[in-house]
Amino acid sequence: MSGSRGGAPGATDVTTAHQDLHSEEGALRGEHPGRSRNPVIKVVDLAWLEFEKPDLDRAEVFARDFGFGVAARTAQEVWLRGTLAGPPCMVIRRGRTSRFVGPAFRAGEPSDLDRLARATGTTVRDADVPGGGRAVDLLDPSGFPVRVVHSGEELRALPEQEPLPLNFGSEHRRVGVPQRPPREPSRIQRLGHVVLETRVFARALNWYLDTLGMIVSDFLYLDGQRDRGPTMAFIRCDRGSRPADHHTLAMHLGPGTGYVHSAYQVTDLDAIAVGGEYLAERGYRRSWGIGRHIQGSQLFDYWRDPDHFMLEHYADGDLFSCDVEPGWAPMSASGLAQWGPPVTRDFLGAGPSPQRVREVIRALRDDNELDPARLLGLMKAMNS
Repeated sequence: MSGSRGGAPGATDVTTAHQDLHSEEGALRGEHPGRSRNPVIKVVDLAWLEFEKPDLDRAEVFARDFGFGVAARTAQEVWLRGTLAGPPCMVIRRGRTSRFVGPAFRAGEPSDLDRLARATGTTVRDADVPGGGRAVDLLDPSGFPVRVVHSGEELRALPEQEPLPLNFGSEHRRVGVPQRPPREPSRIQRLGHVVLETRVFARALNWYLDTLGMIVSDFLYLDGQRDRGPTMAFIRCDRGSRPADHHTLAMHLGPGTGYVHSAYQVTDLDAIAVGGEYLAERGYRRSWGIGRHIQGSQLFDYWRDPDHFMLEHYADGDLFSCDVEPGWAPMSASGLAQWGPPVTRDFLGAGPSPQRVREVIRALRDDNELDPARLLGLMKAMNS
């Protein structure tokens, strides 16, 4: 990537703050800084995601096929985990309908919960999680219940799916041994991120930065509307000098308010590919993949579960420390991947379903950040 900003051949390159970093563009004067000056606390990671589904047995079958382990199971809930030590990845509770409830984030210290409760007028309570712990329950501007937890006891690590030794040019690490990855589920290591759609993008973004101390890795904006601010943000945890995932939370403006997808780390590309073959043989439907993203750089593969929720296997994602400033890029469907098959309408949620039509009509009538110009800009971006 070059730091040049145009000019005649042979002209001196202009070194920018983003030369040799993750984005061609940085912020213009007066644009969103991507972080809060004085956040209430700084969460250190996602803890788990919470869902409700009427059929826990079916949910557990898919979970095992996708690569989760089961940390705990009762008649009313199932806790899913990865192989790495830490909290569970997901809890699915029995409910009348299938729905995403909300995310839980990890506080770095028990005292963070007390400070958060005082600042938000809430209380600290015991958390209903395997191993125990404490939690503060909040509501973000989009209406999602957000839980911040500090667990007393973490799950122990399980055996890993070892990365395959690879030969590179003149570097031969595998000699006389054929490569035969076993046909088995991709073994989930941990929860990586969740993506949400909201009609109040700017308010929700500022809430996560001000309240939970998260920081933006990349902003996306609509073509011709950059002056109106971004419409998508990839947001990471601020761990100081200790690197964090490029994004733990991503949000974008849209006509709906809800879950888009969640992502789970696996060992490597072979784990993604073989796990995908395993899922396909069992009749599950790929949404998009395999490819490599631009923002975050992850190798990816997206699948739908029996309740139509989208989940991602990913590997080899970017890690940023706190000193990396936000990048800025135009929003487009073609800008979602460096390589891979064309993005699908299923992944984009671009199908004209009756529910989507109702969401658009409601969004244009209500008091929120989606207006006709924004809507047309989003439609153009998803077809570009």
